Amino acid sequence: MTATSPVSHPPAARARSVRRIAVNVLLDGVVSGLAVLFARFLADPHGGMLHPLWFVAGGAITLLVSGLPFRMPQQYWRFSGVADLIGIAGASVASAALFSTILTLAGFPLPSPTFPVIHALVLLVGLGGIRLISRVAARLRLNAGGESVRVLLLGSDQTADLFMRAIENEERRRYHALGLLTAMDGQVGRRIHNVPILGTLTDCDAVLERCARLGTLPQELVLTDPETRGGVLAGIVEAAQRFGVTVKRSPSLTSLTPASRVELREVLLEDLLNRPQVSLDHAGMARMIGGRVVLVTGAGGTIGSELARQIAALRPSRLLLVDHGEFELWQIDLELSEVAPDVLREVLVADVRDAARIEAIMETYRPALVFHAAALKHVPIVEANPCEGILTNVVGTRIVADAATRHGVEAMVLISSDKAVNPSSLMGASKRCAEIYCQALDIRNRALAQGMRCVTVRFGNVLGSTGSVVPLFRRQLARGGPLTITHPDMTRYFMTVSEAVSLVLQASVRGTVYRGGADETDQRLKAGGIFVLDMGDPVKIVDLARQMIRLAGLRPNEDIQIEFTGLRPGEKLFEELFHGREAPVPTDEPGLKIAMPRTVDLDAAAVALDRLRDVCREGKASDALRQLQVLVPEFAHNPLGEVPDSAARSISEHA
Repeated sequence: MTATSPVSHPPAARARSVRRIAVNVLLDGVVSGLAVLFARFLADPHGGMLHPLWFVAGGAITLLVSGLPFRMPQQYWRFSGVADLIGIAGASVASAALFSTILTLAGFPLPSPTFPVIHALVLLVGLGGIRLISRVAARLRLNAGGESVRVLLLGSDQTADLFMRAIENEERRRYHALGLLTAMDGQVGRRIHNVPILGTLTDCDAVLERCARLGTLPQELVLTDPETRGGVLAGIVEAAQRFGVTVKRSPSLTSLTPASRVELREVLLEDLLNRPQVSLDHAGMARMIGGRVVLVTGAGGTIGSELARQIAALRPSRLLLVDHGEFELWQIDLELSEVAPDVLREVLVADVRDAARIEAIMETYRPALVFHAAALKHVPIVEANPCEGILTNVVGTRIVADAATRHGVEAMVLISSDKAVNPSSLMGASKRCAEIYCQALDIRNRALAQGMRCVTVRFGNVLGSTGSVVPLFRRQLARGGPLTITHPDMTRYFMTVSEAVSLVLQASVRGTVYRGGADETDQRLKAGGIFVLDMGDPVKIVDLARQMIRLAGLRPNEDIQIEFTGLRPGEKLFEELFHGREAPVPTDEPGLKIAMPRTVDLDAAAVALDRLRDVCREGKASDALRQLQVLVPEFAHNPLGEVPDSAARSISEHA
């Protein structure tokens, strides 16, 4: 067997490369030969230009020899830049010095003492000039065809510089930059690549209005800086929509090179969330997950599947995917087989309400960690099926927790919801019951300093999750509207699913690591504390709808209507992350806060959950509601989706 190089090139490709290098050498030789004659004439006009003729060959040879250390034959003239110019300068100086040295050693007098300097300068001008001509000619050829697009760039000077260098060689679309908006006032009035800086990002509306008056309105706004997000971006999108201009985002800085093809992408809804990047404990996550057996319930759902992706990336010894939906399991298993083929996986069809099945799984595979994401989360559906919701969200959680405890699981992580705070829905109350049981179990185990840790993580909505408002709006947009919202004052907390799951893993690490008796976070966890993800500021759903319409290049209430339909059963206008008596307390980990909700003794909680389980299995929904009220006194059920008088007036004003 013969060894082959890691990268093999076809013979035709190698031949083309050799020919191009040969052309470079030939042209550089001709230029350097002529340069030495011209330099001799400049140094000694009365001495003649063509005497002696061997100057031509000498000048060409010394340049070719001096250019080798600077890789001049390999230069790609079409993309010549500052680095190439420095190489040319070095080769020119070395060639002039070598040529003058040879003349002196041969006993031939220099035309003048300044001849070496003149020779170097003439070489620099000649060699740099032909490369400049080559680059300009290539750009003119590109500009002769393709679609021409007027753009206004928005971003920092560095990212705009990279973008403008990249578009010089774009063949399919010729981008003509009309101007640039940056984040700094001090740059206004200056120019980058002869493109004027017209203002700051907050001047977008005024700049577009001035362009419209002058008849130079851009066709696209291009965001060159990935840090342009949140409220600033929302204002840009709104201004662009007012003038009928689309907003696009440039590729990442790492993919913007002069030779790259520029692929603009749509601005994502996630970009409008003004959320700072959180520093994560990746090393701690790797220690917690790496080489261990990990079980994820609800692995086919939005949160469960993202948990599976991120856990697989941390290299567990075996990943157990548990869900009662065959299709959802198949989807995540297929994806993981492509992105993490080396991770051993088990696809297990199981219902968390089936105690015998969960017990068998725990006994067979003995997981070290359990992430419990399985739940019924759709508020109106749980309202219509109360016993089923309670059996899954409460009884199913207890079955998983008890089986995990019996089979030596080190930690179980419960995925909870902001709807568990002051719940008005059966779904929220059932999640609060699940929290109560896991709290009680964790308090007992921490007090005994043994047994399974039970970490509860509470957060709000994730963008694009199954049953959430974003996929609904996208479907309604595709049909031409209207976008339906229950109430104009409806607000929710949002974060991306990737960020939410990363912080869940962060909370898992912190909840399972004991840092000492004096640590405040440890003390609060020992007393029943619950991790709450820092969700930022709540977002009005009507604002979210308007932003999605604008991102689609349409106008709210003109191209796409927005309609208000009234609250659904169990729904609240405002979701909360903390109960009124749960003052939010920061932790020693970024992105995580901790709540201290009311706790219940484990034995008392077990007795109450036994009663709740029994009445639900008998289908006694009214008895189940009464039992929920005992466990969750703050449960203020709103089965009809009734709206306060002030909120009702708000609907009529917006109708």
